[in-house]
Amino acid sequence: MKTETISKSVKVLGIPVDPLDMESALGRIAEELQAHRKGYVCLIGVHGIMEAQRDPGLAQVYVRATLMVPDGTPTVWMGRWQGFSSMQRVAGPDLMLEIFRRKEFAHFTHFLYGGKEGVAEDLRDRLVRSYPWVRIIGTHTPPYRDLNQEEEDSLAGRIRDLKPDLIWVGISTPKQERFMMRFLPLLDSTVMFGVGAAFDFHTGRIKDAPQWVKSAGLQWLHRLIQDPRHLFWRYLRNNSSFLWHIMLQLTGLREYPQTEVDPGFSVRAQSVANR
Repeated sequence: MKTETISKSVKVLGIPVDPLDMESALGRIAEELQAHRKGYVCLIGVHGIMEAQRDPGLAQVYVRATLMVPDGTPTVWMGRWQGFSSMQRVAGPDLMLEIFRRKEFAHFTHFLYGGKEGVAEDLRDRLVRSYPWVRIIGTHTPPYRDLNQEEEDSLAGRIRDLKPDLIWVGISTPKQERFMMRFLPLLDSTVMFGVGAAFDFHTGRIKDAPQWVKSAGLQWLHRLIQDPRHLFWRYLRNNSSFLWHIMLQLTGLREYPQTEVDPGFSVRAQSVANR
């Protein structure tokens, strides 16, 4: 393991990941909200890393994020190997609950975007019951396709009226990341979060894994057992490919230059599929 940290970010196959733990992630988010700096937060794991290897456009979305939070034990292992000994996994569902739970975030307002029909409303009701001080001022279930112009205008108008401080986007990776980058300048809010299956976790539609399973980096297996039809080929493809490329990076057999912001990158040109 390297003993000296030189870079400020972890390099995982060319994708920079912030070396955070839960407390430092919450501190950074609080700073962005207090300063009213618009941005979006990506929760990155093996799936996102490998999608970015195949899609340079997605890599551009990631390098423009306000925070790249390590939502995946392998990203933490890579960080510690690179000298970030205090780095810890910050899972999307856990980060979401911490922000709703903590009183220092109580005066901020929230909007829930994602999930199947009725899921966002169910999540809102559960969160308000658990944390009565929470202010969830709106929910929206998007269609299983790109938003058309009328739907984009309607969403932007609704957000303009409500002005939520935080928008929680649960429409899966990589669609939610493209959505956040595309819509951040169009929506009157401050910070957007891509939290994937958090809506389903917190409404009981997906059973969470025990802590020891998460610590061992086996949460993917716990999810696979619950939904093999949907996840088998994705995990087979991404996990095996990730291990191969990480071996090449660690042994120095292949260079993975860090993705840099491309000023010519067009957000509008990217597909903004919601599912």
